[in-house]
Amino acid sequence: MAFIQDFKSKLSSLTPDAFEEAALELFRYQAKENQVYASFLQGLPHAIEKVEGLEQIPFLPIEFFKTHPVVSHSFEPKTIFLSSGTTLQQRSRHLVANPDFYCRHAQTLFEDTYGPLKGTVVLALLPSYLEQGDSSLVMMIDHFIKTTGQQQTGFYLHNHQDLRAAVAQAKAAGQKIYLFGVTYALLDLAEDLSPGEFSGLTVFETGGMKGRRREMVREELHHILTTAFGVEAIHSEYGMTELLSQAYSTGQGIFQPSRTLQVLVRDVNDPFAVTRGPASGGINVIDLANADSCAFIETKDLGKLYTDGTFEVLGRFDNSDIRGCNLLVG
Repeated sequence: MAFIQDFKSKLSSLTPDAFEEAALELFRYQAKENQVYASFLQGLPHAIEKVEGLEQIPFLPIEFFKTHPVVSHSFEPKTIFLSSGTTLQQRSRHLVANPDFYCRHAQTLFEDTYGPLKGTVVLALLPSYLEQGDSSLVMMIDHFIKTTGQQQTGFYLHNHQDLRAAVAQAKAAGQKIYLFGVTYALLDLAEDLSPGEFSGLTVFETGGMKGRRREMVREELHHILTTAFGVEAIHSEYGMTELLSQAYSTGQGIFQPSRTLQVLVRDVNDPFAVTRGPASGGINVIDLANADSCAFIETKDLGKLYTDGTFEVLGRFDNSDIRGCNLLVG
């Protein structure tokens, strides 16, 4: 437990040059202390003690978060994040030891890209997440809203008129405005807007049609949204229930790795053939903020990784569940 507390305390000052060393240190700990991960590793023909680079680390299939409590030490969870899904789907469960750490860390990563939240206005059009509950995205946005000190209501379901009034008030005050929206809800809102009404906003689509609208390629979606909102680019957030870190795209669907999140890709036919790119394949995520759970996750996302560590999300494996993060086909 002392190791975990010390490790997490260092994340807010972690530099890119120190990422690999920190990841290997955490891997050696979780390979022994995380019972689910340790059992998974024991079934592999790999010499764990010989892991010397990120590409050699075995990644835990994300499905284990549906079937097992994935924890690296014993603790009573203060909250449990649940993935989006229907009542017929088994939802992933991420046991969280310290929600305050998650919120502070999410703020650090956001401000790394966009600057201080205080004095800005954060608005959220996330009806499906609010209706299902236990969402890590909702907790993150709620923390952002409280951090801004704003007077406007932050969350909206389908009340577009109130949201538009909040935007008008913030624009009149000259405040910077961030709007987070699930994809289908942004498209619904776009149909109500007057030209230029939302110009100047930073708009984030968090992905997900939730069966409400037809799926469309990212270029088509972003063309519709940039035109309707009067903005130059649509921003995106890459995150999921099983991760405590996020990555952000400031346009064109290209995500920047964050100080605690990096992506590798694996061959679609050989999950142990992993590379730092450039390459396309299945997305493997290293999330150092997952110190209490598992930092090394084999996702069901398909992506393209570039030499500088930036990445795109191109879709999902055919046999995977529909999920709420940014999974638009590019």
